[in-house]
Amino acid sequence: MNNIIKEVEDNMDEVIENRRYLHKNPEIGFSLDNTISFVKKKLDEYGIDYRTDIGKSAVVATINPGKGRVIALRADMDALPIKEETGLEFQSENGNMHACGHDGHTSMLLGAAKILNNHKDEINGTVKLIFQPAEELGTGSKYLCEDGVMDDVDEIIGLHAGNITDEGPTGSMVFSKGSMMACMDKFTIEVKGVAAHGSTPQLSVDPVLVGSHIVVALQEIISREMDPRTPAVITTGIFKSGSAFNIIPEKAQLEGTVRAITDEDRKYIAKRIEEVSTTVAKAFRADVTYEYFWQPPPVVNDKHVAEKLMAVAKDLYPDNVIEMQKPVMGGEDFAWYLEEKPGSFFLLQNPLKIDGKVWPHHNSKFALDESQFGKGISVMVGYVLSELS
Repeated sequence: MNNIIKEVEDNMDEVIENRRYLHKNPEIGFSLDNTISFVKKKLDEYGIDYRTDIGKSAVVATINPGKGRVIALRADMDALPIKEETGLEFQSENGNMHACGHDGHTSMLLGAAKILNNHKDEINGTVKLIFQPAEELGTGSKYLCEDGVMDDVDEIIGLHAGNITDEGPTGSMVFSKGSMMACMDKFTIEVKGVAAHGSTPQLSVDPVLVGSHIVVALQEIISREMDPRTPAVITTGIFKSGSAFNIIPEKAQLEGTVRAITDEDRKYIAKRIEEVSTTVAKAFRADVTYEYFWQPPPVVNDKHVAEKLMAVAKDLYPDNVIEMQKPVMGGEDFAWYLEEKPGSFFLLQNPLKIDGKVWPHHNSKFALDESQFGKGISVMVGYVLSELS
């Protein structure tokens, strides 16, 4: 395994050069023309075949197609509509930003692809390399699954760089043998009342008041109906109503998110939000229209795959492997792959301080420590070689 680390280190200059190009030229959602062209160019240099007629805006490459078991490695490519303020020499200047580390993921997978292709004659199986769009929309992986990208896959591995969890110092890798991240569902509630002048509330059914009671009542689902040993979150992030200070409006709009680490809990919460909001509105003579959007489910790693992946990581970096104690309530659309086939996600702790501080994901000053990229590459390469050699 030490030979893997040395080979990765020998390729790090190119990995970092690739990452900085991607960071300087971020694209969002499914509109990834330049990013895809860059990925294709690198795969052409490495002599790896690929296809782009799948998953709307994806690149899916294959090493040793049609040979033995299939292990997939995944990276997401999209950025966010955030104006960067890191001050890095390769800072984005187009109004978008890789504020979640996907430039690092893509460059690490390209690095793994190059090394694995150099060893393809030693690999008794197939390696599928998935460069995915629109993770930030929560739909990129779903389109790929619907197009059959997982049909022939036996196992899938993915990683996330940065500081998503507070478990483990910089340079560590965090693994979980089960629940790792939450679902990222959305709900909307429209409250319909009766409009009136602000001076005559007796003539109204005030949707602002009703909506306020609903927001408070939804928290009772978490505090009094959910097992406190299993984390869950209901957040109302949008509350819109009214057009003037002296008018009681007719309608109010609420939008929020549900985070749960089991499908059982998310289904229960979805049902209860409708029941609670409808009942509260009825008590105050209003009506509600409710919609629930089933977005990426919880990230639940396969125990067997996770154990094997941790063993490889411990062999390579015995002092840098941590088993997660608390699931992360953020979501990841890698979950759609895990609903199709066994696999495991892991976290690389590599935040970079800007202005003396580590900034969170999706912040305009979020940054990555490139010196840790080699660990992510080595673990992916090591896993494939240990499983398929």
